[in-house]
Amino acid sequence: MSLSDRRFAVLAFVLLVVFWGSAFAVIKVGLGYSPPVLFAGTRTLLCGAVMTLAAFVWGGKPNLGRDWPVYLLLAAFNVVLFMGLQTFTILYMPSGSAAVVIYLQPILVGLLAFLMLGEPLSAAKVTGLALGFSGVVVVSAGSVSEASLGTPVGVAFGVGSALSWALGTVFFKRYGERLSMLWAVALPFSIGGIVLTSLGLALESFSEITWNHTFLASWLYSGLIGTALAWMLWLGLVRAGEASRVAAYVFFVPLVSVLLGALFLDEALSPLLLLGAALVVTGIYLVNKQPVAGGQPSAKGKK
Repeated sequence: MSLSDRRFAVLAFVLLVVFWGSAFAVIKVGLGYSPPVLFAGTRTLLCGAVMTLAAFVWGGKPNLGRDWPVYLLLAAFNVVLFMGLQTFTILYMPSGSAAVVIYLQPILVGLLAFLMLGEPLSAAKVTGLALGFSGVVVVSAGSVSEASLGTPVGVAFGVGSALSWALGTVFFKRYGERLSMLWAVALPFSIGGIVLTSLGLALESFSEITWNHTFLASWLYSGLIGTALAWMLWLGLVRAGEASRVAAYVFFVPLVSVLLGALFLDEALSPLLLLGAALVVTGIYLVNKQPVAGGQPSAKGKK
């Protein structure tokens, strides 16, 4: 990787972490003015509509005859299941607790990438993933009380969300090279947005949405910044690197979420943030550490 490519990757990671780190609190605010499924569906549909316009202009022509199964898989795992279950997780749990459960994802990606893509799963990588997740737990433990850790239902939603996100990440790594990046966001999020919005209209009432300035700001930010731009960055990084190594960096997201809450929402900043940050940084270092006499990742799964 050239120096310019490395700098671009660092900038992309920083922006991704900031976008996703701020999204938890923004979604939590939006859910105070909208039923959960309709909120997930309409913000996803907004992302899909905007990205479809961009794809028509800059994304070329998608090969739907060849790639429609891949787009449907991405819509199912990255949008309908992940976005829908994530919304219910945040609804039933405090944002810090929700982040702990949802950010099982890098660990699941490491395991699934080993099983499905043939990526190496060294002792250092396993230790790094465990340390990174421990850092998320430590940070979140300092931001929520024992009485508000969430319900078993919320935990179940969170685990399902993490698993679906991990599956979507691995499937994109396996098949995404043949897709236009813009269409890889536009089509799955359009399909998923239609499914989630239709489900929301069947289960909830559109009149329950309070269209005030706070809701609109939350809806626009979560749809355009926290979803459209963030997923463009995420899929680009996954395509460029080993799935398990890239996924490890999202451990930074809960740290940033807690820090932003302290800076802009006057939430308490626990000293545990420093310990959690140290664990996360150490974990990411171990996941990305190159073996001294290492062999190359297996070619299995490279299509």
